[in-house]
Amino acid sequence: MTRGEARRRSAADSGSALAAEAEGFLMARAHRAEAHQDAQDLCDALPWLTTAQAEDLTRHYVSHRIALSRRMLTATVHRAHELRDEYETRYQHLRRSLLRRHAACASGMLAFAVGVNSLLYMVAR
Repeated sequence: MTRGEARRRSAADSGSALAAEAEGFLMARAHRAEAHQDAQDLCDALPWLTTAQAEDLTRHYVSHRIALSRRMLTATVHRAHELRDEYETRYQHLRRSLLRRHAACASGMLAFAVGVNSLLYMVAR
């Protein structure tokens, strides 16, 4: 890889990382806004709450929902890592198995070719 290719790849990686970070930020803001709207809908359904109680309920609801989402995402990421490790292990096992089979097949074909060549040499003599 040349230096120019390395620089382009590095720039592309940093650009995609920045885009991913921006996307994550926007998704988090949208999730917070959705949680806040759901909390307001809940407070609207409870007309006997005072303004202070509604604000307190909204604050608790939003923080609880964000914590719940964080736990769910963390568990999902953890499971994704576990699955990736399992798949990589299985892939390596299958790859080694396939390599052994091909090596055995190639050795068998070579032995067969040597045997046929020897037989033909003996018949031709």
